[in-house]
Amino acid sequence: MKKILVILVLALSGGAANAQQWPGKPVRWIVPYAPGGFADIRARKMGVDLAKALGQPVVIENRAGAGGTVGTDAVAKAPADGYTIGSGNLASMSVNVSLMKKLPYDPLKDLQPVMLIERSALILVAGPGLKANSVQELIAYARANPGKLAFGSSGVGGAHHLSGEMLKLRTGTDMVHIPYKGGAPAATDLMAGHLPMMFEMGYSAVPAVKGGKTRALAVTSSQRMPLLPDVPTMSEAGLPGFESYNWQGVIAPAATPRAIVDRLNKELNAILAQPDQRDAILATASEPAGGTPEQFRELIVSETAKWAEVVKAAKIQAE
Repeated sequence: MKKILVILVLALSGGAANAQQWPGKPVRWIVPYAPGGFADIRARKMGVDLAKALGQPVVIENRAGAGGTVGTDAVAKAPADGYTIGSGNLASMSVNVSLMKKLPYDPLKDLQPVMLIERSALILVAGPGLKANSVQELIAYARANPGKLAFGSSGVGGAHHLSGEMLKLRTGTDMVHIPYKGGAPAATDLMAGHLPMMFEMGYSAVPAVKGGKTRALAVTSSQRMPLLPDVPTMSEAGLPGFESYNWQGVIAPAATPRAIVDRLNKELNAILAQPDQRDAILATASEPAGGTPEQFRELIVSETAKWAEVVKAAKIQAE
């Protein structure tokens, strides 16, 4: 018994020593999406400042595939030594668990939340071919024309798609989902009048709205969006409690020492408080977040339950 206790003490003291010496080499940040996208751009900008804070390079590695599953699984299966972290997003951390028949990792058991970076509300946008000028007019049209009104998305199971399905469920309407291979082609068809409507990310929707190419009917946040102060929330538009966000944060393998997680959390919160980082997030119509690992975990849990209900009720299946 005494021998076992000695071994445990040595193991624990060794882990503490490793955490104190960390980092002694470059840190890898896995982004589970393609280069140049929303998650990639944010990771690269924050990674520059994280490298300065840690005194070691932060290398961004893109591992796209299966709606974020490939890259997130790579984080889950990486050595838990603090030298691999990743971007944890809505789809990969909260939606895919109910959308996919067999997820190769458990978001809450195999991964450790570090910090939430941002939440990004969506905008319900109408194209030039849709005559509705408000959410209630859109609902009235959809009810009068079941199966004739279509909404686009960046693909099955994304925030665009789930928001549209939640609108259908909340209003009892029959609308057709048209998935695109990314948000950009969907937005192009929307502006051209080939697509009637969609829930679109703010960074791409706001310029088109301000340019008069599309019309914003409502935003999915709890408060009005500063970049579009005259556009009501979905709650104000007659659907109380209708909230939808795309979000992303930083995650690590589950067994990563708490001392390293706390150091990362401290540095990332400090980076997020820097004016240039906050301004970059606000400019894309997103909200800077921050906070503790526990708060991020609570968000993951609540979002998992929320979207599981939508996935089940709408009978959504991964492609």
